[in-house]
Amino acid sequence: MLASGCVVREEVRYRNPPPPVVVGEPPPGGEVVVAEPPPAPLVESVTIAPDPTYVWVGGVWVWRGGWVWQPGHWAHPPRHGAVWIAPHYVYRGGRHYWVRGYWK
Repeated sequence: MLASGCVVREEVRYRNPPPPVVVGEPPPGGEVVVAEPPPAPLVESVTIAPDPTYVWVGGVWVWRGGWVWQPGHWAHPPRHGAVWIAPHYVYRGGRHYWVRGYWK
């Protein structure tokens, strides 16, 4: 007996917000003394997550002897419950510091 009918294909798209900002201490060697503060952040579009377990790691200016824009991307946390601490810039004690991002 032959049956005819429709084949339904469902497409699922996930959109995750940027990870929460958590104040914490960077890992050893996580701070770099820089010559100047970074430029204003660039505006970028968040794409569709490849999987619901991924988190968006936003673009950021990184110090490589000068400020260089590193575009945002989706990343899979190294373990369940890990939180991405975004790279950031601080000014303290009369010096400029760039603090690398890390998983906590």
